[in-house]
Amino acid sequence: ATLALTDALTDYSKAVHSRIAFQRKYLSSLGKMSPAEEESLQQAVRDWRAEAAERLNECKRFESTWINAVNLSKMAAEAAYASGAHQASILVRTNIQVAQSQVEEAQKLSAEADKKLAETKVDEIQRMAEYTAFLEGSDEHEVQEAYLRED
Repeated sequence: ATLALTDALTDYSKAVHSRIAFQRKYLSSLGKMSPAEEESLQQAVRDWRAEAAERLNECKRFESTWINAVNLSKMAAEAAYASGAHQASILVRTNIQVAQSQVEEAQKLSAEADKKLAETKVDEIQRMAEYTAFLEGSDEHEVQEAYLRED
């Protein structure tokens, strides 16, 4: 269960980082691409968004299973201790701690990916606002020039 969860968290982080890369490429290329190129990059962003969402759902499923496995292992350790199998109890508790450390590390990577994604979303909002203002400014400028020509 631990390996499945850590792998799922790693896959989620990779999907988020790929989405960020395509999103940044798209944002840096705004106004510099053909409509076909723009649509292609937008599609890549949508695909990676869907992939990340799918991986996140997978993480939630595996996390639930992992939590149940940890709880069962803790009960087994208590039962082993109560029955006099102290070494077995210590071994199970040690394995639980190792598993928890591995999952915590994978969760940190996932949280870092989420943080970078949030930063990218802020960048996207700013860049889209700038691009929209640029387009509106161009339209305004064209209207003003047309108005001046009529005089």
